[in-house]
Amino acid sequence: MAKSAEVKLAIFGRAGVGKSESTYRHQATIDDEVVSMEILDTAGQEDAIQKEGHVRWGEGFVLVYDITDRGSFEEVLPLKNLLDEVKKPKNVTLILVGNKADLDHSRQVSTEEGEKLATELACAFYECSACTGEGNIMEAFYELCREVRRRKMVQGKTRRRSSTTHVKQAINKMLTKISS
Repeated sequence: MAKSAEVKLAIFGRAGVGKSESTYRHQATIDDEVVSMEILDTAGQEDAIQKEGHVRWGEGFVLVYDITDRGSFEEVLPLKNLLDEVKKPKNVTLILVGNKADLDHSRQVSTEEGEKLATELACAFYECSACTGEGNIMEAFYELCREVRRRKMVQGKTRRRSSTTHVKQAINKMLTKISS
């Protein structure tokens, strides 16, 4: 019988696909292991507090931009900076996805720009179309799952902080924001 694993993935960015936040479950066999993916598609709708909560929840991240919208591409680096800030000191596991590859005639962001940014972010890069299925987006998710699983194995079972510590940190953070 195959082993099984759970992976929490969050999709961030303004790719123009979903209109509201949604959560999906998908199960796949990846490298002879059954992987249950819980995928949170934020649809770019979250406010700062929601976004931080989503970052804390996720184990792997898909940063998506719309190849026909330069502004969405320019939002990727600030998103990566937020991931690094919230997840510190851990390295963030992510992939970069340029969506709407079927709309090449309206392209504002070249494939080379996406590749260059992915190199700067030290992550894999994919171009796809959520609409037509072009670009094998499932392989991108599978590769992200592989990387999350590799990192989990390397880190081993680290001890979680107590809920009291989490509550104290949340209260201190809120008080800091209120006083500033």
